[in-house]
Amino acid sequence: MEPDRETQKERADRNFVELLQSARVAVTGVQVLFAFLLTVPFSQGFDKLSLADRRLFYVALVSAAVASICYIAPAAQHRVLFRQGLKEMLVRRSNMYGIAGALALAVSMTAATMLVVDYLFHSTVALITAAVIAALAVWTWFVQPAMDRSAKGDDDSS
Repeated sequence: MEPDRETQKERADRNFVELLQSARVAVTGVQVLFAFLLTVPFSQGFDKLSLADRRLFYVALVSAAVASICYIAPAAQHRVLFRQGLKEMLVRRSNMYGIAGALALAVSMTAATMLVVDYLFHSTVALITAAVIAALAVWTWFVQPAMDRSAKGDDDSS
């Protein structure tokens, strides 16, 4: 059905399916990262990390957990709210969870990368690498689409 001919309910259903599809792509990466991070403290050599690196690991681990929660929330809430007539609200909320999940994922990826690079090289290289990773994530995931949205206008037709 053409988007301009669909009912509000059909549009909400389509939007929710699209949100879940995009979350499926991200959640796989988040789950792999989170699972890996959960095993790291039990590996040899972890006890040799500096306090600063342990704090960095904590940031990576917790932000991966937050990203997982955010990306799983729409499906869980859909189950709880099933047939309650709240799909439009669920679509808007799920979109916000997707944005929050992407932000948490960017933080986790940046912190995890910084931790590994710091272990391999030294703080300067780690800081530069983390800054590049963070800037790339912020640009591609948030700034560039925000600029496109701003240039198009903020209509709510999709």
